[in-house]
Order: sequence, then structure tokens, then C-alpha cells
Amino acid sequence: MDSSPIAAPSEPAPPRRPPIPFVAASVPVAAGVILWAVTGSIYSLCFAALGPLMLLASVMDGARAQRKARRSAQEDSDGAWSVAEAELLRRQDHERQLRWHRQPDAAHCLTDPPLRGPERPDAATKVVVGSGSTASGIRAAGGDGERERDFQRRCAVLDDTPVSVTLGGGIGLRGARPVTEAVARALVVQLCLRFGAAELSVIGDRLDDLGLAPFAREGVSRRRRDPFALGVSRAGDVRPEVDAVIWLLGREEEVPPGVTTVLEVMEPARARLRTPDGLVALSVEGLSSAQSIAAAAMRTKDDDELGGLPDSIQLGDLVQPPMPPGLSAVIGRGEREDLVLDIVDDGPHAIVTGTTGTGKSELLVSWVTAIASAHGPDRVTFVLADFKGGTAFEPLRQLPQVAAVITDLDEAGARRGVSSLTAELRRREAVLSSAGARDASEVDLPRLVIVVDEFAALLQEHAELGSVFTDIAARGRALGMHLIIGTQRASGVIRDALATNCPLRLSLRVSDAADSRTVLGSDAAADLPGGVGSRGIVLVRRPQDGDPRPGRVALTGPADLRRVSTRWSDAARSRSPWLPALPTLLPLDDVAREAAAGELVLGRADDPANQRQPLEVIRPGTDRGLVLLGAPGSGRTSALRCLRTQYPEAVWIPRDAELAWDAVVALARHGDPAPLLVLCDDIDAQIGDLPADYGQHLVQQWERILRSGAGTTFVITAARASGAVGRLIDALPRRGLLRMPSRVDHLAAGGDASGFDADRPPGRARIGERELQLAWMPPERSVTAPSASSDVLEQPGWIPTAPVTALITAGARSVIRAMSAAHPEWRVISATDALTAEADHERPTLLVGEPDLWQREWGLWQSVRREGEVLIRAENAVELRQLCGVRELPPYARPHAGRAWSIIGSEAPRRVVLAPLASL
Repeated sequence: MDSSPIAAPSEPAPPRRPPIPFVAASVPVAAGVILWAVTGSIYSLCFAALGPLMLLASVMDGARAQRKARRSAQEDSDGAWSVAEAELLRRQDHERQLRWHRQPDAAHCLTDPPLRGPERPDAATKVVVGSGSTASGIRAAGGDGERERDFQRRCAVLDDTPVSVTLGGGIGLRGARPVTEAVARALVVQLCLRFGAAELSVIGDRLDDLGLAPFAREGVSRRRRDPFALGVSRAGDVRPEVDAVIWLLGREEEVPPGVTTVLEVMEPARARLRTPDGLVALSVEGLSSAQSIAAAAMRTKDDDELGGLPDSIQLGDLVQPPMPPGLSAVIGRGEREDLVLDIVDDGPHAIVTGTTGTGKSELLVSWVTAIASAHGPDRVTFVLADFKGGTAFEPLRQLPQVAAVITDLDEAGARRGVSSLTAELRRREAVLSSAGARDASEVDLPRLVIVVDEFAALLQEHAELGSVFTDIAARGRALGMHLIIGTQRASGVIRDALATNCPLRLSLRVSDAADSRTVLGSDAAADLPGGVGSRGIVLVRRPQDGDPRPGRVALTGPADLRRVSTRWSDAARSRSPWLPALPTLLPLDDVAREAAAGELVLGRADDPANQRQPLEVIRPGTDRGLVLLGAPGSGRTSALRCLRTQYPEAVWIPRDAELAWDAVVALARHGDPAPLLVLCDDIDAQIGDLPADYGQHLVQQWERILRSGAGTTFVITAARASGAVGRLIDALPRRGLLRMPSRVDHLAAGGDASGFDADRPPGRARIGERELQLAWMPPERSVTAPSASSDVLEQPGWIPTAPVTALITAGARSVIRAMSAAHPEWRVISATDALTAEADHERPTLLVGEPDLWQREWGLWQSVRREGEVLIRAENAVELRQLCGVRELPPYARPHAGRAWSIIGSEAPRRVVLAPLASL
């Protein structure tokens, strides 16, 4: 209902009278007088007469314009009032219909049966005693005239609306006997149509005389909670033991104590309501005895069917039919016979609906157990999918017919299991084709029954799996695959393509009549009574049934499951329709023998859609390459160790920054025959360890290698795919995602949000659309990879190759002492002493000096550059450009580790180790 007020038009304001143009009229008068004075002609005064004429014409034109404006304003006001009146009528009609829908009397209940909820009537329940004028929620705003105030008063009152009172302790009807009896029948019929027999019972000794005997039913109410008791009595009767009483009183009879609502019926359809709040005149409805009996048939039709159902029943109390060709089973008991269902003959697929607490899970458990009690694992196999917590089907695991139970607690397993059903379809098609059969009953093939509890939750988490069930529903009959789909509501969840192939329908109580009509074709499931006593009442509609049949679902206990398990204890358990999940540890020795010649085992892939788990291999020199992305400890290095163990000739880029630089530069030069397999671990950390200019140059070298590396297979690992490393990763065709540090890193690496798993086991990767478990080998048995420590990979120390060597370094004095102590066979002196010291031709001379000293002693520097060798410590990299004119990057040298660059003549710089300077 629109809550905004209706704008009441205001009275039109009177139009203003145009001003009289005295100034304009005086102009021709003055002009005529001046002409007469100048010319002396009497005719000039005729021009002065135009002024009064203009003044008269202006007054007449103003009056005409004022009348026209008044008529136009009135027409606009009348049009606005018409719109406001139409809007008021529309809102009043809408509000009136809404109120009668919310508070129906007997006539409206018969015309449009109200929805019954689980609530029971009580003293606060509203009863419609008639129709009259009540306060409206419509408001008007604007204007303060008499018409506006009248419009506002009419907006605030709504005629012909239900007038209701609380049931309280009862209602007194006073007046002539025929009219009070008619009104009493209307009130009783109204309440009985609003509430079922489980919530309301009518009690009284005079119900037969009033035509209300059909409402005084027993049976159903006695087996459930005590319903609200409504009594019908006359004045002078003893008050019955009920919750509320409708009293029939004569005109002069006193109202019984405790009754504060009295309806004085003066004549048919006219009465006066007396309450502590005052008197209200209203119109009342009445029913004849024949009309009340006809109304009772509407209320008791369903109650008759439910009245014969047992309170409860155990599955062990039912006798299952002998083993027929189909899969018939007794799952409960109806009013006169057992409730027998056959998913094969009545199906091939079924839909089960019911709101929370109505016993849907118990129905599915009992149905599976009933089928298993009569049919062994050679006849039927169950796959159970529980998507509402993972506990409903847990007791059924002990049945040998249950091949697999998947739950929403194992998201990856659920996705894998449902996807595997497509492969099962193809497998069964192949079996029938090879046997030349058209149906599963013609071959020795057990039927597969797939039971899903909470189908809506499954689709919400895995929307793409909906097509799998649609495919099974379309082709499952001939292949012996059957669906039993449980859901709280069918509307908007089960698509037409799926529902069309599910002719067997079962529904417990639902809250929405649309869901009942979708499943059963009627509102019957929405009309089922609520409460604990109605749990397990189901309506079944098979293809051959005209109307739904009610029944009570049997309960399955631990003893029933033990009995079924014991009966088939000697039979082999049903085979799962999919392969077991990949192991969390895949030793290389277990799978290496399966690889063909020229193939290296990377791991084992999982292809549930084809029921295969093939090896994932690398073909050195043929495959382009692979990138493995994952957090530390995710199995990246183990995968490289396995490849290196299978192919010892592989080139492994060392983790050490200096050795990695040398290896990458060597690969980029193509000086030697290209290797067939190149392995690089933690390429992002390798690049990140270098200074910015070296890291950028190394990335360029890798890009050159990957672009021109035809005939070489690259396997690279990294923790992240961001920055410059992303370009290198994109250069390789395949990418494997292991466990990533975070969901953000997983998405940045190209994975989808649903594929992130913080608990993914080491070695579990996703390559393309398939899961893969990487092969593993103990580190002590694998071919040793280059160490990440330069202390282990110590390079040879520098040895003089020329008589004189210049060493450019800071802290020359300490360097001289360290080098002299470590190499007494050398002549180590300061560059300043070289000019005065005597030559020593027996020992190589090492001249040590600060950078600025060599710049001052330019002649000495040029002499050493021509005839000797120059060493520049890694900490003084800037001197390569200033003193030696080197423009390109020299080989990377780790600072503060005794590293220096050696330059002889015009040769490129090379990295050397001055071990005595490592601690300086």
C-alpha cells in the first residue's frame, strides 16, 4: 500500500486585475493639445480623444482576461480534484481488498481459502464479526479550505472493511434466535476454515441443531496436541470446559460473566457491536445450516484422509515386498494400505519436497533402507549426497549397497563425485552397446540410485553441476540410473528440463502453495497441518494417481540398519562409480615404470569426467615447458628434484645469485648445444635477491632464453606471478597452481576463487582443468640440486696473472694488511709508494689505493691499465664506469663477500674472489 499522502488541490487564487494604463492614455491627450497650440487647428483636438478611448479599451480587455484566467484556474482545479478523487478510490479499493485478504470472514474464506500456518488460535486471535467503517491508513496533505478538509476526512475513513475483535473468553450474540444462529454459524465456519482440525475443535451439545455437527470432529485432534477448544452454548447452559465460547442469547438475556464482546443483532445483516471501547454499527453475515454443512466438507476433506494415519511407525514393522524386477519398497503406511514406491516403475526419478522440520531427511533414509532391505548390492548401488550438514546419511554408510557418501563438508570431493557421474553415464552406455541391449534390465548391471538431500544448496555451491543432473534425468531410465532429489522448495530450484523427467512426486508440508502446486499440482501440501505431530506426513503422487495420496513415513532406527547390513553381510560391497581420490603422497618409484621412453613423470592427474587417472609427463626437448606456482612447502622443489633424478643431464639454475647469473647468461649466449631440460627453482626470489638493475637485466635474459629456446623444455617454479616474473610465466604454455599463500595470490596467479584451498596438501597442483599430485622422492635419494648457499659453492680465489695489479678499494690500509698476511709471496704495497719503491721482478706486485688516489696518479693508472690487471671491489662498482669506462653491467658480485671485478686490457670484466677481504 502506498504510504505517501494524496496531495489535495488548493482552491484557485483569484486572478489579479490588470492595472489601468493612465500614463499611456495621457500621451495622446498631451500630444493633441500641443498640436492645437502649435497649429491652431481645432481638428488637432480630435487626436486627444484617443486617450480616453484607449483607457476604456484597456479596462474592457483586462476584465475579459480576468474572466478567462478565472475559468482556466477553475478547470485546472477541477481536473486536479478528479485525479485526487480517482487516486483515493484506487487506494481505498486496494486497502479494502488487502484487509479482507488479511482478515477474511466466512464468505471470503470460501471464495479464497486462506493459507494455514503452523500457529494455533488463542485468546488474541482476531475474529471478523462484520463489516463497517474503520480508520484508514490513507492520508491527504495540502490545502485548508472546506473542500480540502472534507477530502481529508474521507481519506481517514474506509467503508465496508472487516471489523474484528479478539476471541478472548468468547463472544455474545444477542437478538432473535434465527438471526443469532445464522451469525454463530458464520463465525464458526470462519474460524474452522482459517484453522485446521489439529488446531481448532468445536464443542457443544446443540451443534446438530445449528448445522455445525460436521465441525465437531474427533480422532485427528486426539492423536496430536490438544487443539484450541471453541464452545457454542445458549443462555442458561453450563459453560463447557473450553478456551472460548460463542453464546446465543435472547434480546433480554444477560451476558455471561467474562464476556466483554457482545454483538446485538437487530435484524439480518444489521447489528451493533458493544465492547469496552464503545458501540459500533456494522453489517454482519449469516449462514444457513445447509451452507455450513457444505463449508464443512471443504475443511474436513483433507482431515478425513489424515485422520486414518498412524501416529508413528517403525520401518521394521513393515513387510517389504518380494524381490520384483524393479526396486519397489514399502516406506510407510497410508490410511488403508502400505505406502509402496518403485523408483523404476513409478519414476525413473523422484522429487521430494518439505520445509525444515517436516521429516524430509528421515524419508530419504527410510526409502534407501527399505530398498536395501529387499535388494542386494548386485541389484542396486546408492550414491548419497548430503548438502545440509553432512550427518543425515552418515548411518547409511554401513549398508553394503551404499557405494559413496558425499557431503558439503568436502567441497572438492563433492565436485569430483558429481562430475564423475557423467563418466558413469558413458560407461553404462558402453556396457549396453557391447551387449546389444536397450535397457539396463537386460544386462547384469546394478541400478544406480543417486539421492540428494538439499538440491538447492548443491546448486548454490556448484551451479555448473546442474547440467549433470539434467543429463542423468534425460538418459538415466535406460541406463539404470535414478535420481531422488530432496529440496525444501521446488519453485525456482528444479528447472523444467529436470522436473519433466521426475514423474514420481512426494511432498511433506511446504509453506508456499506455489511449491505444492509445482510438485503435486494442488495446494494440498501447503494445507497440511504443522506441529510435531504432523512430522512425517507425506503426500505421494505417482504418474497413475489422480490426486495425492497421504501416508505416514516410517522411521528408521539403528536396529533396522543392523538388520539390513547383517542380511547382506556375505555380499560384496557395491563398487563406487568413480576412482578413489588422488593420494596425498605419490612416490616416484611407484609410477616411474609406467612412463614411456623419453618421458619424465611429473605426477598423476585426476580426470573424474572420464574415470581416468593418467600419468602427467614431461618430454624433454619436445614440450615447451611448465610453471609451478605455490607457497613455500607446497612441493615445488620436490617436483624439480624428481625430474632431475629421472634426467641427470638437466641444467639446474643454481639458487645462488652469482652462479644463477652466470648460468642464465651462459644460456642466453647459446655458446654450447642447447640443453633438453632446464630447471629453475624460485625464479621470483632469484630475481628479487638482485639489485634492481641486475634483476631487470636478468629478466631480459630469461625472456630472450624463453623466446629463442626451441628444442629446450623449461620447468620453472615461483611463489607469486606478479611483476616482471609474470611476463616470464606467460611465456610458457602450461601453469600448475599448488597451494598459494593467500586467496589473493591464488587469484593473481590465474586460479578461480572456488579452487583456493588453504589446506591443499603438498604436491597437489591444478593444471588446466585437472587436479594433479606431483611425484615425490626423498631428498637423500634424489640427484643433488645446486645449493642456495655461496659458502658451499665457494669459487676459486684470485691469482695474479700480470707483474703489476691495481686494486681499487676503500680502506686501503686494512686491505694491504689483510692481503699481505694472506699472501706473503706477493708484494702488496700502497699505490702512493709505487712511485718511490724499487722494482721487484721476482714477486707479483699488488698496488692498493683509494679511488680518488688513482684519479690523482693518472700516469700510474694508465701504465697499469696498459701492462697489468685491474681489480675493482664489488663495493666500488661506480669506479667501473669512471676509471675503466665500462658501460655494460659486469657479472653480478655479492658485496661484502670478498668479490671483485678483474679487467685486463679491453676484455670484459670478470668476477674474482679475494677471500682475505670477505670479512672487511
